[in-house]
Amino acid sequence: MTGRPNRSGPEQKREVVVITGGSGGVGRATAVRFAQQGAAVAVLARGAEGLAGAVKEIEDAGGIALAIEVDVADADQVESAAEHVEALLGPIDIWINNAMATVFSPFMDITPDEFRRATEVTYLGSVYGTLAALRRMRPRGRGTIVQVGSALAYTAIPLQSAYCGAKFAMRGFTDAVRAELLHDKIPIQITMVQLAAFNTPQFDWGRHKLPYRPQPVPPVFQPEVAAEAIEWAAHHRKRELWVGFPVVKTIVATLLLPGLVGRLAAKVGWDGQFDRQGPPPDPNRPDNLFQPIKKDIGAHGRFDAIAKDASIELWLALHRGKLALGVLIAIVLGVAVFALVD
Repeated sequence: MTGRPNRSGPEQKREVVVITGGSGGVGRATAVRFAQQGAAVAVLARGAEGLAGAVKEIEDAGGIALAIEVDVADADQVESAAEHVEALLGPIDIWINNAMATVFSPFMDITPDEFRRATEVTYLGSVYGTLAALRRMRPRGRGTIVQVGSALAYTAIPLQSAYCGAKFAMRGFTDAVRAELLHDKIPIQITMVQLAAFNTPQFDWGRHKLPYRPQPVPPVFQPEVAAEAIEWAAHHRKRELWVGFPVVKTIVATLLLPGLVGRLAAKVGWDGQFDRQGPPPDPNRPDNLFQPIKKDIGAHGRFDAIAKDASIELWLALHRGKLALGVLIAIVLGVAVFALVD
């Protein structure tokens, strides 16, 4: 475990945020987003190179950075990391469970050890993070936990059985913990942000056993869109936030017509995950399932050319109150004008 915060500048109360899987992808973009708000951000991940890159970006964005090398699949390491954060930065305000690992592969080609590892990181990592956060938040009666989920927490697709299983489990676990907090009248917010397809490095660093390189099923969004949603969810009491119209469409369709969606997933979700452009996959390339990648891979994957920088659905979701007020005002003005003309 390493890390020492940079406390340059005048002392002031900053929001303390912990992000697992904060060295790359959505976690990296989220760390920068909170840093831009002036937060003290602790990033938890295994790779020293990625953590160093995250620290630089957080500090450049105006935040205080703390990097901790930790494997979230180890409950003791997560607990020690939480202690370290509070010793150096103060009480944790927001804990974001974002770490993930996966295997892109037909189920029958995944070994038991691979499936176990992907489940421990993606699902149990969120359990251990939630436990460490609640141990500190419950006595204080305040705090927010954000679970970074996916449309695949509702709708399973082929070639991602390990990831889908972990995200389904995360959703059930989160609902159960939320119910317990409500029962005990503990005012801690626990929310889940369900994401669409994003341009992150997981499609390059994740283990796969496919004839082509894996890709997200389009449309694809930039990780900064997810970061905006996660930061918003951390400051608003909302049970779930769906990010991107594909998530809304997929989840609603699954709830209403699960059989049809399953058949579509079998047909479209297979070839749709194959990147047929560029070179074939290197069978000897490193992946991050059991060991971290020894380089800083940043927030973005290789899909910048097609990734969207914004989501209309997310904008509508985040501005629902203002939109409702605008509609109400328009109705009142319309009635008033009609009455004057009449």
